[in-house]
Amino acid sequence: MAVRERFEQELKEIQEQFVEIATSSINALKTSFEALQEQNLEKSLKILEDDLIINRLEEEINDRVILMIAKQQPVATDLRRLMVLVKAASDMERVGDYAVNIAKETIRIGKEPLVFPTTNLQTMCNKTVEMLESIIIAFKDEDTVRAKEIAELDDYVDDLYGATVTLLLRAGAENPAHISQITHLTFVCRYLERSADHATNIAEHLFYLIKGKHYELNN
Repeated sequence: MAVRERFEQELKEIQEQFVEIATSSINALKTSFEALQEQNLEKSLKILEDDLIINRLEEEINDRVILMIAKQQPVATDLRRLMVLVKAASDMERVGDYAVNIAKETIRIGKEPLVFPTTNLQTMCNKTVEMLESIIIAFKDEDTVRAKEIAELDDYVDDLYGATVTLLLRAGAENPAHISQITHLTFVCRYLERSADHATNIAEHLFYLIKGKHYELNN
């Protein structure tokens, strides 16, 4: 196999691994929120166990990229493409970590009935998942228009985060007996907002890949 052909084949395999880690992390985020609403502790524990798979995928992507750089010494767009894959995989691994954190908050709440409506949190989760799923498509198609649209959705999640935290703080002040659970739900809110931030990060990585310079898509 020619050198260029081998590079393209290995790059394709790493890109497929990126889609795998992205899909696993998004599924983990969705499942962790379902577990919170269902107060399903077994499902939450499974999220913790499965995170090892996501971590291992990220390590494999890092190792393969390092090996490709050492052996084939790519330059220009080829090198950027590899570095962007490493960064995007790291962002998706962090989404998996936030799914784990939500699962841990669910375990801490336990079977105590939820004292705060999860409507806003559900909306944040849905919008974040939509952003993450869309960025996978944008990444595969190298579509900066879609990437820009995804980054703009982050403003919506940020606004909902601010409004929901305000409601949570008010609920805690009005019902001090519920402060422990309110605190756990506030952390859940934060983890969802941070997951949306990582979708925006990947959109910025895609712009760097295509344009060759860094852009901040969300201030």
